[in-house]
Amino acid sequence: MTTTTHTHRADGHTRDAYGFRTVARMEWRKLRTVRSTGWILAAFAAGLIGLSVLALSHEGYPQLSAADRASFDPTRDSLFTGLLLGQLLAGVLGTLTITSEFSSGMIRATLAAAPRRALVLAAKAAVLGAVMLAAGEILALAAFLAGQAALPAPAPRAALGQPGVLRAVLMAGAYPALIALIGLGLGAVIRHTAGAICAVVVGLFLLPLLIAPLGASAKDGLVRFLPEQIAALSLTAVRPAAPALSPAVGLGLLCGYAAAALAVGAWLLARRDA
Repeated sequence: MTTTTHTHRADGHTRDAYGFRTVARMEWRKLRTVRSTGWILAAFAAGLIGLSVLALSHEGYPQLSAADRASFDPTRDSLFTGLLLGQLLAGVLGTLTITSEFSSGMIRATLAAAPRRALVLAAKAAVLGAVMLAAGEILALAAFLAGQAALPAPAPRAALGQPGVLRAVLMAGAYPALIALIGLGLGAVIRHTAGAICAVVVGLFLLPLLIAPLGASAKDGLVRFLPEQIAALSLTAVRPAAPALSPAVGLGLLCGYAAAALAVGAWLLARRDA
């Protein structure tokens, strides 16, 4: 009886030791101590804020036609240019979160310490998503405020209280986090840094070019489901978005892309050798 009780406690201790919180703490320690994380986040901050200031400080509002002035959208213009670079950096960070372990062989130590592979990927996704969401929201707000401050008179400036503006800023912060999770899922599927980054580049930048030769109706029907187009139209506070997806539907679709990439990555991670 004594031996059985001791074994039960030992097993319970083992289950607790390899629980989600413990694995998440391990993944957080790895993410914050890897040098590339700091560099990528620094480049993300510089690009998002710097390009916002650069874009709006050279807006040339007085030279715009009456129609262009009516559709002038300082909210979108302060966020979208920086996100073109930011989405790539977010996707790269997502892929490196797991592919760097495959290339270095550290993944074997990780899976030896936490044998439940789906749990490991879930912990990576939770930590990466939380870090990118926090960084994205803070930097999106900073980019918006810096861009509005740099916008020269007599151009109208946007305020967070105006319709659609706060939603656009929040979406600008959430979008890089979702792209990072898509990159993480692709990294788990491909397991090679260069290949996973190429897949991110294809999904973000090349798919619109591949769709371009199609007919106008087919192109318009497909392009609105692409991540970059969803982001571009979700950042719009003035310009009409029809026939695009609504911001809520676009956000849900991006979440679905991230969930699908992570689900496939978890399934393959559980069935292939490390």
